[in-house]
Amino acid sequence: MLPDRAAQTREVIKRLKKAYPDAHCALNHTNAFELLIATILSAQCTDERVNIVTAELFRKYPTPKHFVELSQSELEKEIHSTGFFRNKAKNIKAACERLLETYGGEVPQTMEDLLTLGGVARKTANVVLGNAFGIASGVVVDTHVSRLSQRLGLTDAKTPEKIEADLAELVPKKHWVMFPHWLIYHGRQVCNARKPLCGICTLAYICPSRIEDVQPTLQ
Repeated sequence: MLPDRAAQTREVIKRLKKAYPDAHCALNHTNAFELLIATILSAQCTDERVNIVTAELFRKYPTPKHFVELSQSELEKEIHSTGFFRNKAKNIKAACERLLETYGGEVPQTMEDLLTLGGVARKTANVVLGNAFGIASGVVVDTHVSRLSQRLGLTDAKTPEKIEADLAELVPKKHWVMFPHWLIYHGRQVCNARKPLCGICTLAYICPSRIEDVQPTLQ
């Protein structure tokens, strides 16, 4: 591990940026509205499953008005395989109603406004602002980001809100949008939850959590 968290963070960014030059949002979307709906659906569900569901969902219901006109039961059927479908359907319909009533059917571009939509908390708002509008409003914290930032010694916090606050202090704002994507890619491909592949990890030599008997090659 490097001398302090700021130095640790700089090295993590340098190495992950090089390792994953094509990192991007894994939720398929063509506009901010699609990303909003996909992100709501992604709670407790894999991105792969969400992309399967939204491929047909967005073809049939491309606008907030279509979702408002859709019955609760029909929407539940459409999104059933993403899990927690009743609550997700309720939130999606509420979000779409507010988009129409308050924002002219357009997804707002501020954290404050996004948080008034059904099913939208800071994580979802950060995803939409960063990936649909290029607005660095904060750092997205999902399970991969939480796990890796803790393993790498970037935070001791346990809650997403506190982890985000720590990362926002350490990560330069110009990297706020991409930093979670780099961690997510690394978490899926190398630093998985149950059996991290420390022997091939580009961060192993600076990682305080690496498996002790692994002797990584300095790259």
